[in-house]
Amino acid sequence: MRITRHGHSCLLVETPRARVLLDPGTFSRGFEELEGLDAVLVTHQHPDHVDVEKLPQLLESDDRTALHAEPQAAAGLRGAGIDAAALHAGSSIVVGDLTVEAVGGEHALIHADVPRVGNVGLLLRAEGEPTLFHPGDTYAVAPPGVDVLALPLSAPWAASKEMIDFVRAVRPGAGFAIHDALLSPIGLGLYASQAANLGGLQLRPLEHGVPADF
Repeated sequence: MRITRHGHSCLLVETPRARVLLDPGTFSRGFEELEGLDAVLVTHQHPDHVDVEKLPQLLESDDRTALHAEPQAAAGLRGAGIDAAALHAGSSIVVGDLTVEAVGGEHALIHADVPRVGNVGLLLRAEGEPTLFHPGDTYAVAPPGVDVLALPLSAPWAASKEMIDFVRAVRPGAGFAIHDALLSPIGLGLYASQAANLGGLQLRPLEHGVPADF
């Protein structure tokens, strides 16, 4: 499995028969120039995970690219004139040799005064490839059998103690940081050291736009 980060929570995932983009949001860059995508997957409706202005350009570059999004996000996209299929928690889709399972269903709590929205974590599996988990914006779901974890490091909804317990619960063999656009280099290093020293997961650094094989 080849993974390329395009900033924040946006990942290009490639297997021998699939090319899938996850969470192309407003804090990410360069994804709108990608071509030959089989699918675009969106975990939830927040702008840092789905850029409604750039998404049409991405989809128009290839008519075969399918868009699947958490149900509330899909409804919002359709309201903006962008055709999107709803990806419900507990359901799965097949994209080439990839099986994508949606898990969870709810975004983490930001504050009691902020309404919670839907969120689906994404489990990506292919025969002969590691299983990748992109949780979107929650630490609530820790599915078994995760080989590679895309770990949200910092967010308005997150605390270090929750991040550490999440890593311990998932127990992946490998991982890398996502949801880190708000962090300075000092903050990134601090959170990464917590994931390693307290969570037991040494995060692999992924450079922007540079493919990494897992």
